[in-house]
Order: sequence, then C-alpha cells, then structure tokens
Amino acid sequence: MNADSAMSTDWAATTMSGRMPLQIPASGNLASYSMPAPELSAASFMQKAEGQPRFFWQGGDDETIYAGFGTAVQLMAWGENRFAEIQHKAAALFESGLVLGLDSPPVLPRLFGGFSFRDEFTPDNAWAAFHPAHFVLPHFQLVQVGSTSWLTINALVPQDEAPEATRQQLQEASEARYHNFVTTPDPGKLTTSGASPEVRFPMSYEDWAVQINRAVGAMATSALKKVVLARVCEIRSNTRFDVMAALSYLNESFQGCTRFLFEPRPYHAFFGATPELLVKTAGCRIDTMALAGSIARGETAEEDRVLAQELLASTKDRQEHQLVVDAIRRRLEPLTTDLAMPTVPNIFKLSYIHHLHTPISGTLRERSGILPLVELLHPTPALGGSPRDLALQFIGEAELVPRGWYAGPVGWFDSQMDGEFI
Repeated sequence: MNADSAMSTDWAATTMSGRMPLQIPASGNLASYSMPAPELSAASFMQKAEGQPRFFWQGGDDETIYAGFGTAVQLMAWGENRFAEIQHKAAALFESGLVLGLDSPPVLPRLFGGFSFRDEFTPDNAWAAFHPAHFVLPHFQLVQVGSTSWLTINALVPQDEAPEATRQQLQEASEARYHNFVTTPDPGKLTTSGASPEVRFPMSYEDWAVQINRAVGAMATSALKKVVLARVCEIRSNTRFDVMAALSYLNESFQGCTRFLFEPRPYHAFFGATPELLVKTAGCRIDTMALAGSIARGETAEEDRVLAQELLASTKDRQEHQLVVDAIRRRLEPLTTDLAMPTVPNIFKLSYIHHLHTPISGTLRERSGILPLVELLHPTPALGGSPRDLALQFIGEAELVPRGWYAGPVGWFDSQMDGEFI
C-alpha cells in the first residue's frame, strides 16, 4: 500500500441477526453494486452515519443529491503535481472497476474531495484531517433525485474472485444496510448548553485594515490588478457543533448555492454553501462561470431593482468582473472549439446578495476529464486575484494563517472522470 494512497482493510454490514463481515483486501479490483432505496432520504442517511466519514453534495440548480459515508478508498497527493497524481490514481482505480446491478450514470461510483488553496499547504491544527489533494470513495453512496433514491456499495475485492460471488456478497451487504437504515430511528439533535461560543480573530481588525490598505496601494503602484484577501475567524464552543443542523440551515437558507460537506475523519468537517461553479464537465461539454462584483439585496421589490441596476452600472464592479471573464477565456479558448458567453453580465440573485454573473460554456477539443481543467482554472481572479502569480505572492505575505481548503476547489468526479467542482 502506498503511503499516499490509503485503502481500507475491512468493513461490515449490520444484519437482523448481527454482524456480517465482508473482508476487503489492501489492493484489488473495485466492485460496485446498486439497488433502489425507496424509503431512504439523503437527510436520514446522513444523520444515521454520524461518527463515520461523511460526504454530501447538492447543486444550486439541481434536484439531485449525492451523499456517502464510510471509506472504501482514499486517494491523496502532495506538491505541484497533485492534480495529475489524483488523475492517474483515479484512472487506475476505475479502470478495473466492476459495476454490478444497476449501471445508470447517477448511481455509478464517484470520488468526493478537493484540493487545498495552495499546493505547498501543510496541514495545521484546523486542517489536520485534510491533505493538499484528498479524495474518498465512500463505502456507501446514496443518490436522491426528487423523491427517488438508490443505494450503492463500493468495495475492493480480490482480483481472482468471480463476479457472481462478488455480486452476491455485495447485494446481501447492501440489503442489510438498507434494512438497518429504514428500521433504525433517526438520532436526536445534539444538546447544547446555551452558552455563547467564543469568537476570536487571529488577525486584529487594525492589522486587517493595514493589509487592505497595502493591497490598495500595490494595485495603484504595481502590475497587480486585483487581490482577494481572507481573514480567519475562530469559533470555539464547550459543546460539539451539530454539523447536520448547520447543513440543514444551509439547505434552507442558501438555495441557489451548492451545499457540500466533506468529513474525511469523524468530527473533522469542511462544509459550506457557494454559488460559484469552478467547472463542470459531461463528455466534451464544459460549463463554468464568472461571478464577481456584488451588492446587497433590497428590503422592498423597488429597492431590490434599484440596487441591481446600481451594480450593473458600477464601473469598479464591472472591471472586477471583466478580469475574471478575460482570465477564463484566455485559459479555455485553446482547449475548446467554441466558447459561448454573453457580452454583458446578468444579475445572479441569492437570498442575501446580488452578484454579477457571466455563464460560460463550450465544447472541448479533447476529452481529458475534469481534473486538468480544475488545475487550469484554479484560482480564478474571483478567489485569488490578477495576475495570478502576483496575487498569490501578496496573499502569502499578507495572510498570517494558511487558508487550507478555504477557497480551494471542492467537488466530485465519477468513473468517466466527469464531475463538478466549486
């Protein structure tokens, strides 16, 4: 087993009569079995998986939800070649894959994970469970489309094991797990003390203002056109944070955004909601967007309309937005036969903010999978700045705490190497 590619060695499914072990070797062929799961919702699935590695994904404009728990395979990589290493390891994993039972695209095995903002990222205390490139193939996946759900089990099986024997084992384990899910009550919510959590900023407001002024000065006197700075806020509580309650809040309050959870180690979770699509691929089709420039929503319909028009008329915001559009165009035009985008941005409305938005789509000359495109586009000027090298240099000097995965590409991709990153 490679030091940077950990694969689980055993797992078990719960049956009505007790534990039914199914041994998974340290290496072997990937096998996946899928079945309908009509009585199982993504919310219940996630709640009952507490204490396990967990994964959740719901796009802003898509009724499809992907969820997973447990670890069948982990892929990790470090350094400047991390994107290519994950691509290579994933291709090798899926190449020998065996799909048993249903084989429609939504239920096929998919890797969940992402990349840190910078390739030289060294995990600190806050990001101890996260690596510069880290992807997990869950033992159990659930895909929910509207009110219809399917359950998939993924496992590594010995290379010499007959497909039919593998199918029977996976089917029995999957049915046992499904029975356990639908007959076990959902756990209750975590109890809290009611005490206010401690809020702390490692960088004081005064130091933050100094860095902002430095950035403004650098943009006025150097080739730096834009830089996006981040400031860390630490929140500490004397009780455990209820991640599922937070995810439920995001689902209710941030519709139109992609909501995600990546919890590679129990109780070490990265979760959030973002409207910004980095890239999405399906075969040779590619979709991305420029999302930069923003203003608040109005309290009345008329105030909302006026604010949206103010944003469209803002020279500063339009220039900031155009930097993102131009950067994406430069990077994608050599790889596409056509690249479609409107000449004027539209308004992307969320419950709390307006954004300037330019949707971008095209056809790739060659189908190479999503990861090379993630590497090409990250970070866009909306998350880093422009020019990219100068902005990253400024960020490295100005920010006292590493970003870790914050503002990094997070997403999923399937056995066809297609997927979606935000």
